[in-house]
Amino acid sequence: MLAIRLPESIEKRLEKLARRTGRTKTYYAREAILEHLADLEDLYLAEGALERIRRGEERTIPLNRARKRHGLRR
Repeated sequence: MLAIRLPESIEKRLEKLARRTGRTKTYYAREAILEHLADLEDLYLAEGALERIRRGEERTIPLNRARKRHGLRR
């Protein structure tokens, strides 16, 4: 179970969409979360990796070396 507070303008838009389509507000809230959750996870993982690189805890390799390593052409 999850309860969220939305700005009034978003709540009204969600209500209007639900009314027009015959679906529930919960349906659309769930769809929005599922659609963007993977992107948010990727973003936070990438930010964590960037911080480790900046602290010298993780190394990078040049793109041409990565391509060669994985048998990719330019």
